[in-house]
Amino acid sequence: MKITDITIDVIERRPPSVRVQDERADLGGTTTQGVLRVKTDQGIEGHAFVGDQGADSSDRMAAIIKTLKPAMMDRESSDREWLWNQLKVISGHGSAMEPTWAPLDVALWDIEGKAANQPIHKLLGTARTEVPLYATYPPRHGTPEGFVEEALQLLDEGFTAYKIHPGPLHYKQAAIMAAKVREAVGDRMTLMLDRNHGYTFREALYVGHVLDENDYYWLEDPIAANNVEAIKELSTRLETPLNMSDTSGFLFHEAASFLQNNTVRVIRGTVRKIGITGLKKQMSMVEGFHKVCEVGLAGNSALNAANLHVIMSSMNCTYFEYWLPKEVHQWGVKKQLQINENGNLEAPTGPGLGIELDEEWIAAHKVATLS
Repeated sequence: MKITDITIDVIERRPPSVRVQDERADLGGTTTQGVLRVKTDQGIEGHAFVGDQGADSSDRMAAIIKTLKPAMMDRESSDREWLWNQLKVISGHGSAMEPTWAPLDVALWDIEGKAANQPIHKLLGTARTEVPLYATYPPRHGTPEGFVEEALQLLDEGFTAYKIHPGPLHYKQAAIMAAKVREAVGDRMTLMLDRNHGYTFREALYVGHVLDENDYYWLEDPIAANNVEAIKELSTRLETPLNMSDTSGFLFHEAASFLQNNTVRVIRGTVRKIGITGLKKQMSMVEGFHKVCEVGLAGNSALNAANLHVIMSSMNCTYFEYWLPKEVHQWGVKKQLQINENGNLEAPTGPGLGIELDEEWIAAHKVATLS
């Protein structure tokens, strides 16, 4: 199938504002994102969404149309590997092209699945049909007690794993909080902590020792991802595995470097940054080093589904990240991912991504079309 057109419906939406305790100040409110449509000469249309949680995606959408569309017009829709290998050439001396390319890669995989009348995970090779998940909120609390209440609320809602974002909570208070949350939930929840690169080495070590004492599953992004020597030292001195990294510049080759240098025990990736093509490669690469590749939030309903397909094609990921509140990043499809009676997410069964666009909602929120 040849690609005949690539367009983006520009969406303006207003998810409820969520006050958070970090540099973002809040999430939600008016934001501009997009519905990517890749059309083919056989009438099959591939879809993906452009947008991360509440972030404005105008620049990314413009780059898809201006830079990536000319490269793919009249090419076969199956030319995903060709495009992956062209990214360095296309980006020139600019910033990394991968996060801009990722939705296009997802839409190409959606076409492939629809053409075969199979879900994408079947094309990748299905390894399982459901996966556990952990719940997580952005950092919303300024006291340890707030996080204790959040953990108990999630436990009451049926979640059995919880990743804490302490935000700018002082590191000693964060350590106290981590212990109090464990005391409150006992062994009923798996717990993780993610500081979003906000600690110094000594602060991360202090908090990490408390996580060791309280059986935390991982410590995510405690310090900057480019501070490789400190990361490796932390990984050596802590029992709790370090999980890295969600930082925007941590892509496929950065993950490879961490593996080569035995920097951490858990590598992080997401379709949002490296597409289905890149994430499948990364998960296989990590497996080859006898380590684990945990998958982070993709930031919208279409890319979250793409994450789930890749997770279903490997046993080398423990959890799906289930980000709350859902309204900030779930939109534009008729049926969102559903938690089953086991508390897990099931493998999509429909062709391609297995999602159905809510065209009525899209039309009501569309403000322009880029072509």
